[in-house]
Amino acid sequence: MELILVDNAQKAAEFLAVHVRLNKDVPGWIRPLDKDIDGVFDPQKNKAFRHGECIRWIMKDKQGQLTGRIAAFVNKKYTNKGDKVKVGGIGFFDCIDDQEAANQLFDTAKKWLQERGMEAMDGPINFGERNNWWGLLTQGYHEPLYCMNFNPPYYVRLFETYGFRLFFNQICYGMGSRGELAQKFHTRHAAISQDPNFSAKHIRKNQLEKFAEDFSTVYNKAWAQHAGGKEISKGQALSLFNQMKPLLDEKIAWFAYYKDEPIGIWLNLPDLNQYIKHMNGKMGLWGKLLFVWMKLTRQCNKMVGIIFGIVPEFQSKGVDAYLIMEGARVIQPRSMPYESYEMQWVGDFNPRMLNVAASLGASPTRTLTTYRCMFDPSIPVERHPILE
Repeated sequence: MELILVDNAQKAAEFLAVHVRLNKDVPGWIRPLDKDIDGVFDPQKNKAFRHGECIRWIMKDKQGQLTGRIAAFVNKKYTNKGDKVKVGGIGFFDCIDDQEAANQLFDTAKKWLQERGMEAMDGPINFGERNNWWGLLTQGYHEPLYCMNFNPPYYVRLFETYGFRLFFNQICYGMGSRGELAQKFHTRHAAISQDPNFSAKHIRKNQLEKFAEDFSTVYNKAWAQHAGGKEISKGQALSLFNQMKPLLDEKIAWFAYYKDEPIGIWLNLPDLNQYIKHMNGKMGLWGKLLFVWMKLTRQCNKMVGIIFGIVPEFQSKGVDAYLIMEGARVIQPRSMPYESYEMQWVGDFNPRMLNVAASLGASPTRTLTTYRCMFDPSIPVERHPILE
């Protein structure tokens, strides 16, 4: 097998083609948009290049057939609570069902990371935000959500035989959108509703600047401490909201307030992959027209939970139930198109959010796994610590 460095447009196109060739016949696979993958490796589009670097390779056999690919990256902002070693990342792994070929890909990435002082590698992960392209699919081989990894089952064996060990599991939960919520949600909602200082409202596209500021306020209080201290500015939040705007359904993205101060977020989006699976990886003029037509004719009947959280001072007070019930009153009627709901992954180290999913009556739909490989095999992999 020959490994070839991706250093021009032709090889970048082959990097995309590997994934298509090896997954096109796997039931449930949806081809990602080419632009979403290319954007990860574009310094003009991916801010991770400000504090990191990446490299990628493709693999070919003696006949010139594409047989694999891998990317490796060093990101100074990539931190996990409890880490005692310097950790790099690998991702966008694809390989034929051949352990020697997989080992060659992993060895090549490992050598590159060691040259940069890394002592372990996590994978498959993204060179950037954790909500995209993160984890190996280990359970639930059905249609993925937007920007979610998908792979054949044998990839698990390729990773584990090489020496990757479980770092944490990422669990998605799903449920019907119109089912009756447990009585405790009604009880807690009723209690909170008696206090006029509490309110909830959904996003409005003509007020994105205000909601972006509210988002950054809640995020920085509720999540920044679990993301390596990385806060999000109002400008970054507004940029994110503007990117989501074409897909945004105002009535399924909700905020909770106390005395008009934002204290909670429940952000949902239509499942973009319900549109993308008809586009063969291309969002050209035809793709854009198809997207608009499908959106206008309400072809998407699934919504995806992107982020949910309450600021620390209002946790365990029923605000989560209040926010969900306020949203449900608008989302559940038959006038809305959504029949099913799936939450983006929750780490098995986050018992609070696992409890929220369980209390909703949701069931696990799929598991993705973030693996870690220690370069010194005498050092055991320690699981991601539980969040308190």
